[in-house]
Amino acid sequence: MLNLDDAFLDETLKSGSNRFHNQVAWARQYLTWEGLLDSSVRGTWKLTEKGKETHLTYDQAHALFLKWVEINQQARKDKNKADVILEQAELSPEEVELKAETNLLDVLQNISPSGFERVCKELLREHGFENVEVKGGSHDGGIDGQGVLEINPFVSFKVLFQCKRYKGSVSRAQVGDFRNAMIGRAEKGIIMTTGTFTIEAIKEANREGAPQIELVDGQKLIKMFEKVELGLRPRIIFEVDLSYFNKFKD
Repeated sequence: MLNLDDAFLDETLKSGSNRFHNQVAWARQYLTWEGLLDSSVRGTWKLTEKGKETHLTYDQAHALFLKWVEINQQARKDKNKADVILEQAELSPEEVELKAETNLLDVLQNISPSGFERVCKELLREHGFENVEVKGGSHDGGIDGQGVLEINPFVSFKVLFQCKRYKGSVSRAQVGDFRNAMIGRAEKGIIMTTGTFTIEAIKEANREGAPQIELVDGQKLIKMFEKVELGLRPRIIFEVDLSYFNKFKD
C-alpha cells in the first residue's frame, strides 16, 4: 500500500535477516507490550479493545518506542539504552529472546556447505520426502539434491532442491539459474537458504507460465526444524510479561 521501493524492502542486516521485516516485528512487539495488540496467536495482528480505541500519532508512536526501550534497558542492567536500540535494529524480538550460542540459524550458518546440504536432506525426509539424496560435487548443474514427494498412493512427483548457506539474499538470477537447471528433470523445485530472498527473486519463483519454485528462507527453515524437532530439544520457558510489572514501578 505504501509502494515502497524493492531496494528498501530487500535491505538486509548484518545477520542476513530482512531489515524491513525486523522493524515490522518490533513494531508489533511494542504494540503488544503496550496492550494494543493481542499476542495470543504468534505472528497475528489482532487489536485489543484498548487498541481499537487508540489512534497513535507519529510523536506518540515514537514516545511509545522510547518508553519500552527504557523498560528493557532497566530489565537488563548490562545494557545501556543505546545498546538496546542497536540490538533491536539488528535482531528480531524472537532472536533477542533466544539469543545464545545455540541459536539455530547461527549453527546452520556455521556448518560446512556440504554439511548444510546433508542436514537439508534430513529435514526433507522428516517432512515426508522419500528417496532423498544429495547430488553434491562441482558439476551438479546447480542441483544439490533430489527426492520424491508422494501426495497420495496414486500421485507422486520428483523434486529437485538447492541449498544456499547464506547470510545475505538469494537473487532473481540465482532463482532463474536453478529453474533452468531443473527443466526437463523434475516437476518441482525447492531453494532452501539460511538467508533471505530479494523481492525480484520471489517474483521470479512465482512467475506465471514457468515451473514454480518453493522458496524457504532462514525464518521458515527454523519453523520447519521446530515442527519435526530435528536437532532440537523442546523445553518449557516462561516469558516475563513486562507490561504487567510496569504498572507496579511507581
